[in-house]
Formats: sequence, structure tokens, C-alpha cells
Amino acid sequence: MSEVIAQIKAGMFGWRPDLRALTPLIALIALLILGTLLNPDFLSVSNLTNVVTRSAFIAIIAVGATFVIAGGGLDLSVGSMAAFVAGMMILFLNAMGSAEGGALAMGMVVAIALGAGAGLANGLIVTVGRIEPFIVTLGTMGIFRAFIIYLAAGGTITLSNASLRELYRPFYFGSVLGIPVPVLAFLAVASIASVILYKTPFGRHVVAVGSNLEVARYSGVPIRRVIALTYVIQGLCVGLAVLVYVPRLGSATPTTGLLWELQAITAVVIGGTALRGGTGRIWGTIVGAVILEVVGNIMVLSNLVSEYLIGAVQGAIIIIAMLVQRSLQRER
Repeated sequence: MSEVIAQIKAGMFGWRPDLRALTPLIALIALLILGTLLNPDFLSVSNLTNVVTRSAFIAIIAVGATFVIAGGGLDLSVGSMAAFVAGMMILFLNAMGSAEGGALAMGMVVAIALGAGAGLANGLIVTVGRIEPFIVTLGTMGIFRAFIIYLAAGGTITLSNASLRELYRPFYFGSVLGIPVPVLAFLAVASIASVILYKTPFGRHVVAVGSNLEVARYSGVPIRRVIALTYVIQGLCVGLAVLVYVPRLGSATPTTGLLWELQAITAVVIGGTALRGGTGRIWGTIVGAVILEVVGNIMVLSNLVSEYLIGAVQGAIIIIAMLVQRSLQRER
């Protein structure tokens, strides 16, 4: 949101505002108006709270995707990775057989470590193997999905300890000062990510690599390290998203995280980050993730389009967002 405010201030002093920063917020406001017109209950506190809470998984994952895409990469494996990490975390907690906070904390560490390790694997194959990110993550997408199918034996991996499930519930269903914990989680992740991307040399290196790889190399930027770290950040974000996701259902299945990669990339593009790299808008990504959930909620509350076509609508949204980006680029 900081870049949106900055652009508004710039406009007040005569400079032309960056429409990429303003477009996501304008689109969200338009959707809120549309939702209210279609169903008066749309703007109820309970419904909006539910919408924002449900957007937490994609918002956290999309923050990591912002780093990868800003650096000129792409990760198609995040949905399958999330399913694999969730399944492994639940299996670990079941093996611990304890309902104490220490066991839960260890399970969380396992989830974050697995996410970071999976991201590192993607990053090393891309950089050391010198293979296109699309091909690498397409392959690991299949690998992670196969792992969760194998671990679940085609069924469901369920957190079996009822006491531990009850202890874990507040991480999704709880709130602090009236704000749902998942919302606080993605706001915290976005805030930290903003500092890293906008205020550190690493963030500047990510943007430089995504803008022009050769220029960045001749400028002394450690290309391989920067690219690999963007995938590690993506994996960390997947692990953090899993921490919020698991207490919601207490289980993982072969369909967990299905199409999350589409939603994450769509949220990033809607938020104003160029798919070709070179820019990254963390708060725009957050708005993009909320927009996707708002669209789904409107479809559920109205009869305009069947809710079973949510995936089709999300696919159309990313195409439209790319067309808008292209038109804005031509105007500059």
C-alpha cells in the first residue's frame, strides 16, 4: 500500500501517477461496489472478514512469488509444494504423539525447513543446472504432487491427535484485537518482504537481475546467489502459508493446493509486478490476492456465474491483467 500512497502524493505535486500502482486498488474498490449491488450481505463484517482471512494462503505464497518474478523467474510448483509440506508436517505431528506446545513448535519448524529446502532445490536446479525456471518448476510440481499422493496413499493425511488439533486451531480461527490471525500473518510477511525488497541491497539486486541480467552481471551482482535466494524465499513463504492452512482443515490430500500456482501468479500480476521481471510490488500483490478471493466470493453470493467456474474466471483475470500491463507499458 505504501507505493500506492507514494504515487498519489506524487500526483498531487504534478507528476503523473503510475497506473500500475493504482490499478489494483481501483479494481478492488470497483469489485466491492459490484458485490454490494449484487448482494447487500456482501459488505457485512463477517463476510469481509471471511474473505480476507481465506485470502491469507495465496497472499503469503504470492509474496514469495513476487521475489521470484521480479528476479525474472517463475515457480509453478508452489501448490504441489504446499500439499507436500502440509502432508509431511501432519505426519511429523502424528509421529510425535504429543499434544504439547513443544511438539507443535517442532512441527512448524519442520514445515518451514521443508519449504525452504524445496525452494532451494528449485533455485539450485535453475542456477547450477542452467535450466529454464518454467521447465524446472513444472518438473518439481509433478514430483511434489506425486510425493503427497504416495504419502496419502491416494487418500487423506489427517492430524489424528484431537488435543493437538484443538491447540492448533487458533492459528487459523483465532484473532488478536479482533483481527484474524491469518490476516496478521500475511500483513507481517508483507511488511518484512517490503523491507527486504525495497530497503536492502539484496532487494535491489533482485530487481537488477530481473531488469537486465547481463548488466547486473557486469555490475558485480552475484547472479546465481540472488536467483537461488528468491526461490528460497518462495519456499519459506509456502511453509508459512502451510502453518496457517493446516489448522483450518487439519488434513492434507492429493488435491491440496491445486491451482494455487495460478492464483499466486495472478495475484502478483494483478498487483502490478511485470511478469517479465524488473519490478516488484509487495502490497500490490496483497491487494491482488484479496481481489481473487473477492471475485470468488461474489460468484458464490450471486447467480451471475457458477462458482464451479472460479478457475476459468481466474485464468481470464490473469490474461486481462497482462493485456492491461501491456497497454500501460506502451503508454509510458
